Amino acid sequence: MNTHAQCEALFFAAGKPLTAKKIADFLEIKEKDAAPIIASLKKKYAEDPESGVQLVNNGKTYQLMTKGACAEAVEKYIKEEIIGELTRPSLETLTIIAYRGPITKPELEQIRGVNCSLILRNLALRGLIESEEDGTLQQQVYRVTLEFLRYLGISEPNNLPDYQKLNSHDLLQQLLANAPAASK
Repeated sequence: MNTHAQCEALFFAAGKPLTAKKIADFLEIKEKDAAPIIASLKKKYAEDPESGVQLVNNGKTYQLMTKGACAEAVEKYIKEEIIGELTRPSLETLTIIAYRGPITKPELEQIRGVNCSLILRNLALRGLIESEEDGTLQQQVYRVTLEFLRYLGISEPNNLPDYQKLNSHDLLQQLLANAPAASK
C-alpha cells in the first residue's frame, strides 16, 4: 500500500489532530517526506466538490474533518448519538468504568472481551466519561464525570451500590491480571 493511502487511513482512524512528525513516525519515513503527502491530501479534499471531508491544519497539527456544507447531516447524526438511549454494551461499559475507574482501554476490553473504541467515544460525547493520560501507565485512563455522578445524586463513585464488593471482585482481578499492560 502506498504512503498516500496509509497517511489518509491514519487521519481517518485517529479522529484527533496529528503532526507531520507523528505521521512520519507511523509511516516510517522522514518528516520532510510526510509534508508533501499531507499537502497533497489537503489539496485532494479541497478540490473535490463531491467529498464531505477536508484536511484542516492548525499550526503544526492536521485533522480530517467534515466540510461545513455537511453540517446539517452531521448535526442530526450527533444529536441522535447524544440523546438516544444508551445501548446495553454502552451501559455495561459505563458500569465497568464507574466501578473500576480509572481504567485503561486494554483493561476494559479484557473485561468486556470486545473492542470498546466506539462506545468510549459515544460515552465521552454524552459527557458521561472523561479520559486523561496516566503518566505512570503511559496510557489513557477513563473515569466517570462529575456530570454522571450529579445525575445519579452521588458525590463519588464509591457511593454506588455494592461498590466495594464489585470493585474488588475476584473474577475481575483475575481478568485484569491477564490484561495487556495491566498495571493496576
